[in-house]
Amino acid sequence: MVQDAYHPTATSRLAHVILPAAQWSEKEGVMTNSERRVTYMPQLTDPPGEALPDWQIIARFAAAMGFTDDFAYSSAKEIFAEYAALTNNTRCDCSGMSYQKLQEGPLQWPYPEIHRTSSERLYADGKFPTADGKANLLPVEHAEPMEKPDADFPLVLTTGRSKYHWHTMTRTDKNEALKKSAPDPILDIHRADARRYGIHDADFVEITSRRGKVVAQCRVTEEIKQGTTFLPFHWGREYGFSKRRII
Repeated sequence: MVQDAYHPTATSRLAHVILPAAQWSEKEGVMTNSERRVTYMPQLTDPPGEALPDWQIIARFAAAMGFTDDFAYSSAKEIFAEYAALTNNTRCDCSGMSYQKLQEGPLQWPYPEIHRTSSERLYADGKFPTADGKANLLPVEHAEPMEKPDADFPLVLTTGRSKYHWHTMTRTDKNEALKKSAPDPILDIHRADARRYGIHDADFVEITSRRGKVVAQCRVTEEIKQGTTFLPFHWGREYGFSKRRII
């Protein structure tokens, strides 16, 4: 079962049931950014077809499972009020917030119901919410990777984002300018590794792991660590096996 605002996607193609969800502009809610600032997001337009806000989908699903009383919400406003109350006396206290106040302008937590103070920057006074009032640094023991390079698989493959695309490209693939900037996945490989395996810049190479393989064009560079390669993860199976010219 997949709940999404987009279809088809690499995930929804595998689903038995698809629940159409409203996008951010098609539902009312709030957004909290990394500055701890909570902003009210009004509904700008109606969702198409049978699409619903996420909270309504979850509430209906819960009701179908027999939990109507526990999910008897009538609005996103009511859910936020419950959430704000539950944060009372916590580090992210929003108990003084409400939709009415947020509609007047963004608010930054902590924003308790009483004793509100300016909190643009936390811990500026050097005091922390710990037993001794000091910041506690917790060391993490290093754990070796489950699989290390060996004679059969001598390079490490890392994956991540291209600056031109987002996740599985459900949106960015519809933008011609972004597609033109990054039409295909490109493998980055260090110049020394490329020389070792007889690879030249712009060659097409087969990247093979213990679980699968993919073919992609490569970029020979010194911007990556020797022994490590990089391949963006946006292109799923439906791109690599049916749409791209490299196959």
